[in-house]
Amino acid sequence: MNERIEKIKAILDDKKAENIEIVDLTKKEYIVDYVVIATTLNSKHAFSLLNYLKTDLKPLGEEFLRVDDNEDWTIIDLGDIFIHLMSEEHREKYNLEEFLEELGEHKA
Repeated sequence: MNERIEKIKAILDDKKAENIEIVDLTKKEYIVDYVVIATTLNSKHAFSLLNYLKTDLKPLGEEFLRVDDNEDWTIIDLGDIFIHLMSEEHREKYNLEEFLEELGEHKA
């Protein structure tokens, strides 16, 4: 798994995504094991990042189960990994890192 995450991070870093964060959820009750979050420069940059990820990861056997995108937020579902490519405004507004870090801490 770490090799897959490192490859994703390397692609995003190489293609100028900003503030790349990896959230390890393997010990929490969530639908995926890892979430990768990166800030995009604009909607064209997000589209370009998605294409680079597909081009570089599909030959390695990565399966893109679903991609939902708009100009501010792209969500890529790889089964056990979610990748969120977000505009700076959406990243600040939704603060996914805080939400994900709090998972599992408040059990009834």
